[in-house]
Amino acid sequence: MATKEGKVIGEVAFDRPGQLRLLVVFDALLRESSVTKAAAGLGLQSPAVSRMLAQLRDLYGDPLFTRTAKGLVATPFAEGLRLRLRALAAETEQLVTAPLDGPPPARETVSDDWIRVPLISPPPLAVRPSVLLQGQPTPDDFARKLARIGHNAEPQKRLAKYIAISGSGVGRCRPLAREEAEDALSIILEGEADPVQVGALLATMQYRGVTSAEMAGFIQALRRHVGAFDISHGLADLDWPAYLSPKLKNPPWFLHAARLVSMAGYRVLLHGHYGQGVEAGKLELAAEMAGIPLCASIDEARAALVASSIAYLPIGGASAQIQRLFGLYSLLEMRLPLNTAVHLLNPLGAASSLLGVATPSRRDMMRDTAGLLGVQNLSILGSNRDFAEFTPFRTTTLFRLVDGEPRDTRVIARRSVAGMSPPAAYTSREYWHAVWSGAARDDAAEAIVVDTAAAALLTIPRCPAETFEAARAQAVALWQSRNSENRGQATSRSKSLHHPVSFSQ
Repeated sequence: MATKEGKVIGEVAFDRPGQLRLLVVFDALLRESSVTKAAAGLGLQSPAVSRMLAQLRDLYGDPLFTRTAKGLVATPFAEGLRLRLRALAAETEQLVTAPLDGPPPARETVSDDWIRVPLISPPPLAVRPSVLLQGQPTPDDFARKLARIGHNAEPQKRLAKYIAISGSGVGRCRPLAREEAEDALSIILEGEADPVQVGALLATMQYRGVTSAEMAGFIQALRRHVGAFDISHGLADLDWPAYLSPKLKNPPWFLHAARLVSMAGYRVLLHGHYGQGVEAGKLELAAEMAGIPLCASIDEARAALVASSIAYLPIGGASAQIQRLFGLYSLLEMRLPLNTAVHLLNPLGAASSLLGVATPSRRDMMRDTAGLLGVQNLSILGSNRDFAEFTPFRTTTLFRLVDGEPRDTRVIARRSVAGMSPPAAYTSREYWHAVWSGAARDDAAEAIVVDTAAAALLTIPRCPAETFEAARAQAVALWQSRNSENRGQATSRSKSLHHPVSFSQ
């Protein structure tokens, strides 16, 4: 294999002048999103640019671009290099053209005797966005300015850089790299960000759409902030996030499912949040009624798992700062990337996680994010809500990771399940409790609980069930034995109230 300058990568050897030329071509491809347009701008033939793109791919070990109907789309790796390449290309052009333009103009000097803050600062001139005023920073200036803000700059300065990178408009922005996203959220979590910066970063990222790399960086920051345990500690078998919208008024049937999984001998950690309204304590109340230990810290949750095999940790117990950040919803009326990232927090390093993701486009993103974090076993319920509760009355796909490999499991809808509306004698909370105790019978609610438990059991690596049907059979047996002392004690009153009707979720 031929070498030059001692640099050999893959099967291709590069000399330094050739490398510089490749980087200029790389910059042109990022700007134009087209081989043809990049070639025209550089005065080259398209086949030559295509050959150099192939060399770049070999150099970096990354595809760099994918072809779509709208042109070339940069990969996250390529996006991470955009501003550095633009600064390099701009500086190269400046060095080449400087001798032709003459020496740079001398800076004006100002006498200290005449310094005074103007009474009224001039407002910006109203112009078309495409018009550059004399002295206005160009995209090249912008790229060089951001490149000068290093990793050791003060937190607010670094966060300002990430905001500019993420949301400065077409041609000037790109997704954050994983390390940048981690640093950005760490600054916010440690209370070192200006309030305006917090809203600016999270809102612009949500509007643009968060990438898997950004989400992975956010989750790493969250886990470090709360002192989460690694999976190697084996403290829990299943992590079960429960972050519910306060607009949802349904009973938390999934808590009954978590109880069944715990009854099977698996350690289940639930963590969650239910807004800041009048029902903010709904999950805490339900956990107390279900005999699930409430924990005010990760250490308490760890001890509860040892004693009871199940625990509920409100997010405020893990971090008051995260709970405060959730309060931004009332100010912005929109979900933020933090609301999604916290689903993969996994405070006790469980061997598997069970999630619910309502938006189809986010299911693959969350699974990809889990893969970036090294998660080996995961199930995402493709349901109509962002918490893990099965909807057995519609065909559901489980988007899974099994030993680190993507695998989908399709569960056909149940069509022959009758249910009942809560009788007038019961409140929603009383009815939820009565279904568990056997004082009330609701086939539809039981189906929700059993199928949710089946999805959880299928996710746990050491559970012997290899199919959803086998896991469902195990969940049915657990449901039937949940209250052996109360079975058969349904009163004649509750029987008279049982009148099957159509039931939908």
